[in-house]
Amino acid sequence: MSRIFPIIVTLAMALIVGGGAFFTIQVMTPKPEQAEEAPAGLSVFGEPVVRDDLVFKVDVQGEVRPQREIDVAPQISGRISFVSPDFIDGGFIRRGQTLIRLESADYELGVVRARSGVASAEQALIREQAEAEIAIQDLENLGITESSPLARREPQLADARAQLASAEAQLADAELALSRTAVIAPFTGRVRMKSVDVGQFISPGQSLGQIFATDIVEVVLPITGEQLGQLDLPIAFAETPGNPGPEVIFTGPVAGEVREWRGRITRTSAAVNSQTRLINVIAELKDPYGTGADDGVPMAPGLFVDASIIGSEVNDLLVAPRGSIRSGNKIYIGDKATSQLRIFDVDLIYSDPDGAWFRSDQVNVGDLAIVSPIQAAFDGMSITLLERMPDGTIFEHEPDGVTGGDGSSSEVNAAIVSGSEEQ
Repeated sequence: MSRIFPIIVTLAMALIVGGGAFFTIQVMTPKPEQAEEAPAGLSVFGEPVVRDDLVFKVDVQGEVRPQREIDVAPQISGRISFVSPDFIDGGFIRRGQTLIRLESADYELGVVRARSGVASAEQALIREQAEAEIAIQDLENLGITESSPLARREPQLADARAQLASAEAQLADAELALSRTAVIAPFTGRVRMKSVDVGQFISPGQSLGQIFATDIVEVVLPITGEQLGQLDLPIAFAETPGNPGPEVIFTGPVAGEVREWRGRITRTSAAVNSQTRLINVIAELKDPYGTGADDGVPMAPGLFVDASIIGSEVNDLLVAPRGSIRSGNKIYIGDKATSQLRIFDVDLIYSDPDGAWFRSDQVNVGDLAIVSPIQAAFDGMSITLLERMPDGTIFEHEPDGVTGGDGSSSEVNAAIVSGSEEQ
């Protein structure tokens, strides 16, 4: 017992001293200051919402083709005696110009024979008329008042007249054949291809080449039903002076340079393509080799062009980056005053890579639409709102009344944010 007692006393004193020291440390140690600011939220970029008009534009592609293109073919046979110098691949031709002429000697002889036949028929008719007059006079001298048509030589006279009409028809046919020895251009245009030359014998209907008119070229543009509605066009549309079609801007590369031409939609196909489910609209460009050319460069047939069709217009809409629209019709807005994420439903009118056009009573011009991806987003979520300024710096929006730790404002910190991103 005498040995245990000193040990107990020693332990008790140690506990008393240790407890006093712990109490003293707790009392004397200053308490840590509590942070007044909430932890920073997810950093996101925002772009301002603006107001603008929406002009629907449909971008499609198509191949240029002439509105009129034909195969040049003769109506008679013969040997080619002349070919116009302009009737060559790529040549310019004029309406009424002789492209090809056939040897005409045989057809000139045919005209001579036909004229001879007409002269003979005329003489036969004159002779028959005289004989008919003599026959009628003889009947009157004999006192015969009722006689048959044959006695008055009426059938013979009618046959003579018919023979003259037949001879005149043969003459007209021979003269027509003679005129057809010259193949005439039916319109002003260009030669796509020539397949014959002087000395070649040709038959009726044989292709001599291909020509196309240069007054109008067309581009067939397949579009969807939705795009047709954006252009405010009905199926089976046809342009009239009081109801002109939408404007079309054509662009295409020519000689290494992108050229531009302006035309119009003049009509649409009457039915939907059963295979593609698309509707063809036909755009026209007038005088592609003249006033419709781009600085003298024509929109030539065979060229593949991009077509931008200017459609209907919707005025006074809000516009935000397309990336700020989520889940179809929700927009993410960064609240500058509270640094919180706000989610609103909007009436989305249209969107494309250039932006999203919508109507909303809760979103205003100047609000920052969030374009950064956010996972598990919810309304009221804490964020750090960043905005890229026109000069390239990044401005950090802080809640109202909040300053930096040294009393500096967010405008001063903006330069720091910009510098950190550049690094």
